[in-house]
Amino acid sequence: MKKYDHIIAIDPDVDKSGVAYLVPKTRKLSVKDYTFPVLLDYLQGAKRTIDKKNESLIVVVEAGWLSKANWHLRRYDNIRVASAKGNSTGRNHEVGRKIVEMCQHYELEVLEHFPLRKTWKGADGKITREELAYFTGFNKRSNQEMRDAALLAWAFAGLPIRAKC
Repeated sequence: MKKYDHIIAIDPDVDKSGVAYLVPKTRKLSVKDYTFPVLLDYLQGAKRTIDKKNESLIVVVEAGWLSKANWHLRRYDNIRVASAKGNSTGRNHEVGRKIVEMCQHYELEVLEHFPLRKTWKGADGKITREELAYFTGFNKRSNQEMRDAALLAWAFAGLPIRAKC
């Protein structure tokens, strides 16, 4: 697998997408969340900066649409709740697809990445702030999209992930 100088990982969301910027060589990790238009500005700026440095960059987008089954229903959900969940999931997937499309338009190398397994201690198996801080050192206030993007960048870089028992 090719090693990259810079990795931008994105967990797409309709409101604000989680964005992690990782320099694997130094393990420098920064995490933010951006609305779609601001994210596009960020990606263009990153491309200009990296092009000037003549270094490699990849954008890794969590692609939930690659999952064959995407059931988030609970036994007690009625038709209205099921419909709302499906609508929300579809909107998030479309944001992700548009991010991929814009990366291609900007001539950024982009990868649609299958969602990582949810094996953490947080709700629905999501990673918690404490768990992420344990192996990345990133311990700032963050939302779930930000933590998921950070985990995706870290995993894609092949850096060690240790669970705190």
